[in-house]
Amino acid sequence: MSTAYKDIDTPTRLFDYNKHWASCFEPAPFLPMSRLEMDALGWDACDFIIICGDAYVDHPSFCSGIIGRTLEAQGFRVGIIAQPDWTSAEAFKALGKPVYAYGVTAGNMDSMINRYTADRKIRSDDAYSPGNVPNKRPDRAAIVYSQRCREAYPDVPVLLGGIEGSLRRIAHYDYWSDKVRRSILMDAKADLLMYGNGERSIVEVLHRLAKGENIKDITDVRGTAFILNKNGKQAKKDFIEIASNDVDSIGRVDPIINPYVMTEDLAGCDLENGKGEQKKDSVSQYQGFTKEPVANPIVREGTQLDADTQIVQLKAAPSKAIKHKLPPRELSVIRLPDFEQVANDPVLYAHANRILHLETNPGNARALVQRHGDRDVWINPPPIPLTTEEMDYVFDMPYARLPHPAYGDARIPAFDMIKFSVNIMRGCFGGCTFCSITEHEGRIIQNRSEESILREVEKIRDTAPQFTGVISDLGGPTANMYRLACKDPQIEKNCRKPSCVYPGVCDNLHTDHAPLTQLYRKARAIKGIKKILIGSGLRYDLAVLNPEYVRELVTHHVGGYLKIAPEHTEENALSKMMKPGIGTYDRFKQMFDRFSKEAGKEQYLIPYFIAAHPGTTDYDMMNLAIWLKKNGFRADQVQTFYPSPMATATTMYHTLKNPLRKVSRHSETVDIVKGEKRRRLHKAFLRYHDPNNWPLLREALKSMGRSDLIGNSKQHLIPTYQPQGTEGEYNSARKKNSSVAGDSQKRSHSQPRSTPSSQTKRPQKGQILTQHTGLPPREQKDRDQDHKTRPARTKQRAR
Repeated sequence: MSTAYKDIDTPTRLFDYNKHWASCFEPAPFLPMSRLEMDALGWDACDFIIICGDAYVDHPSFCSGIIGRTLEAQGFRVGIIAQPDWTSAEAFKALGKPVYAYGVTAGNMDSMINRYTADRKIRSDDAYSPGNVPNKRPDRAAIVYSQRCREAYPDVPVLLGGIEGSLRRIAHYDYWSDKVRRSILMDAKADLLMYGNGERSIVEVLHRLAKGENIKDITDVRGTAFILNKNGKQAKKDFIEIASNDVDSIGRVDPIINPYVMTEDLAGCDLENGKGEQKKDSVSQYQGFTKEPVANPIVREGTQLDADTQIVQLKAAPSKAIKHKLPPRELSVIRLPDFEQVANDPVLYAHANRILHLETNPGNARALVQRHGDRDVWINPPPIPLTTEEMDYVFDMPYARLPHPAYGDARIPAFDMIKFSVNIMRGCFGGCTFCSITEHEGRIIQNRSEESILREVEKIRDTAPQFTGVISDLGGPTANMYRLACKDPQIEKNCRKPSCVYPGVCDNLHTDHAPLTQLYRKARAIKGIKKILIGSGLRYDLAVLNPEYVRELVTHHVGGYLKIAPEHTEENALSKMMKPGIGTYDRFKQMFDRFSKEAGKEQYLIPYFIAAHPGTTDYDMMNLAIWLKKNGFRADQVQTFYPSPMATATTMYHTLKNPLRKVSRHSETVDIVKGEKRRRLHKAFLRYHDPNNWPLLREALKSMGRSDLIGNSKQHLIPTYQPQGTEGEYNSARKKNSSVAGDSQKRSHSQPRSTPSSQTKRPQKGQILTQHTGLPPREQKDRDQDHKTRPARTKQRAR
């Protein structure tokens, strides 16, 4: 943990709690899933029962495993009910009545994203279920599970966690119902919601429950949210409300230069205080604030504001900014627009989302409150990041690193993907607007020690079945953010920017990759380790600042292909994604090619792009397609923008507003890609080489005035001719593996599937090879030869 957080409500370290009495039991080989297993362990009851939408895998990459083992180390008896039958409460009684609480999570994914494609079609597989079997969890699983727990034992507290609860903690836009839904707490009727990584909050709450404290009185734990009742109001009576429930009168705020930096913190931030010309005219950048009399000094009945506290309003007439006295952060709560307001007013929704993202740094975040009808949902500030010692404590638990034996030989694809990988860190300061990692894990990087990571590599070598000596990944949310942090703890504590790397890498960010390079070298030197690959996403704008790291990566840790995600080439889209320009990708590619050549290896970059992202125009997609063809890329794995709950890009999608900037009635409108035809067009541009897409692209290019891109030479994007039998709509692998929502007829394994690789014919001379086949783009001489023979083939088709 950074020293920036040591003076903020310093929490008890995870390993400093007095253990619960049940620590007398030995650690379980697997946490029990049945009464028979409980009997074998000598337990008469479980202190805490986890209800999970995923299969139980005893591994630190799975939520039930990591929370269960952490609580077991605290001396609690933890049971698991994985993927229960949710049609009645009986399955939730399988382990008996828990002594202290139920813990509910939908699993490692939001249940709606797990069950539906970006086109709102039901998936016919589930990577987190044994045998890849679908329909093992309900829609909105966290809500359903919480309600069933309440039915099973009404007097047992229900603690809701996981990513589904985390990303739905306030009123949020729900893509699948196309409307704004209430905070998940209102529908789930849970006693407490824990957002973000939950080890710190769940350990504190369980110990307090074990000491006899009532769940209704536990209202002060960071990283939790709850419905404010009579007890809660009494506990929060000293808090001062900051009204921020309207875009034209946004309550108590600082006059700010950067919308993510508070004025009282500017003295500690080099970027905002002393960068050349910006310093000369800093006041002019926030003209427009005027001092107004307090219209209503009683924000909440019974609580008086200080006499010199003023309400700030934005006026058309310019005036000099006046700095106002702020209440202490630890006693401040920001009033967000009510649920009913954000549900009916997209502008207020965008404003609420902006405020939420401003209050995410544990060093300066304030509590939030949002009214739903006649009740309030109160959200405490985010949890303090774990220290390196605490991260080691969590990851060094006696995990079996295997699925529970109850599943027999059934494959769990999500486990197969990570069984030989090692998680080295948490968090991400990239701030990509389409991603929810930052909202869930935070932007402060939490690192494991080098020793702990190497011990896990050795454990995989010694205990993992079928291990061949290849570690599939040393990474995390991002491959190369290990041990990267702000240079100054005070700046890190005060910073309110959503990204440390956009629009450029922050001057205050420590970007040295030497610790990661050293870790790679030590890991691959372990006896019995043949190869260590890097499978996590690489932040290439950081990598280009460290040529030695890129050399190390390319020389030793790329298995022929390296996946990176520039996402787009055009500024319209990139500015709404908060991603670097394509020039940074070009610089990384030059380094990648040079170091691959020096190592004598033939290796390829596989770039990923997003179609239909907010802010992307049809012309942007056309220019991306031109760039793809120019660079010889033919992407089969097309990613379409998927509006996940609470993401900034989802707010753009719903409101047409850009919450990265000040939100007002007349602020910037974002171009949104909605409707099946336009979404299909954007995907078609990414797959410009698929003949099934050519009719749609011809029609679009003509309407856009770019008929010059239609022709039969290699300079053209698509040809004028149409191969016979290719006018149908393209079906991707994912689309073939899905069904229309509500369709009761599911595909069975007996139906024809794609041709097995063993039966696939070898590529013919001149055939275009794509990323989906696992093969690189063809050599230029092959493409030139194909161009020479094309006219003859065209004449044959004409005949």
